[in-house]
Amino acid sequence: MRRICIVTGSRAEYGLLAPLIEILKKTKEVTTQLVVTGSHLENEFGKTVIEIEADGHEIISKVNVLQKGDDAVSKGKSIADGINGLVDVFDRLSPDLVVLLGDRYEILAAAQSALMMNIPIAHIHGGEATEGTIDESIRHSITKMAYLHFTATEVYRRRVIQMGEVPERVFNVGAPGIDNVLTLPVLKKEELFTKLNLSLNEPFLLVTYHPVTRNQDGGLHGLNSLLSVIEKRSDLSCVITMANADAGGKKINRDITAIARKHPKRVITIASLGRQRYLSLMRYASAIVGNSSSGIIEAPTVGTPTVNIGNRQHGRLCAPSIISCGTEIEEIEMGINSALDPKFRTMSLKCDSPYGAGGASKRIAEILQHVDLPNSMVKIFYDLPNLF
Repeated sequence: MRRICIVTGSRAEYGLLAPLIEILKKTKEVTTQLVVTGSHLENEFGKTVIEIEADGHEIISKVNVLQKGDDAVSKGKSIADGINGLVDVFDRLSPDLVVLLGDRYEILAAAQSALMMNIPIAHIHGGEATEGTIDESIRHSITKMAYLHFTATEVYRRRVIQMGEVPERVFNVGAPGIDNVLTLPVLKKEELFTKLNLSLNEPFLLVTYHPVTRNQDGGLHGLNSLLSVIEKRSDLSCVITMANADAGGKKINRDITAIARKHPKRVITIASLGRQRYLSLMRYASAIVGNSSSGIIEAPTVGTPTVNIGNRQHGRLCAPSIISCGTEIEEIEMGINSALDPKFRTMSLKCDSPYGAGGASKRIAEILQHVDLPNSMVKIFYDLPNLF
């Protein structure tokens, strides 16, 4: 049986991996080894390992990596801790293949560990651009360490090949997050709103704002502008999910918590909504606001407008339902006003997503089961024909 190890380090990336994990668990020819690390194990970030266990998944190993600090030094040391722990895990599990998704520093540690132990890596969501974050460099680094590549669009597939990866091992499968949108049952509005203490009579925004790790201020200017708009617009309610565990995330969460305490009747915060509640809220929201990739990848399939703030996601392919704006108060307010326009919402319900129509997880699982794996990890650099 092929031993496939899947490493997850954050709530967002687990949500994208969950449909694939479910499929592989039901596959007789595969043994799935699930390793959990990063913010999943921390109370401050919702301890989302509980959600993974509630989904019925057996966790083979838990690797604590997060340092207590909120700066770049702490995150760098977290990578070192990740390598120390994950090398031991891979040595014990002896996987035939390690599956990694995305571009976070915890996943970089997993990729480096697998690389040094000559274990083939299958990388999901390569070839993308997010120019406002350190993740941009991490993503491309993992691409060069990986043996198999699963991209979300044909544009991204071409970029991976442009980086010297052999075309026969680069597969355009679409975005796995679309599978959640199409398959997870939608929670009833009344039940969901009651649990969250959210008014049924007011339009509301679903807000997710993460650190912008390439910006000198970490994205705090954009956050403060957004919070000023939220404070000004007393006609809007907001559900705000907490920031991730990147450098500066704790500062962002403190500011988010402060505005929720100041306006408890119309602003609520939650560390992690989980896949089903998040996507259900996305359907009912008047707009998605912030700088999360979910507003760009999943929201167009749901049909909800997105206001994408700043440069954190700059470079991603965007559907017409996405309004990109700067970080000034006036720009954000103008973006929200445009998203709330009934005509824009009607257009958003009909627009096509560049990230496929679902089924990515099934396609990935089939390839993982049957693809030939190398006896040697020697990789040939593929030169584009007629480049010069």
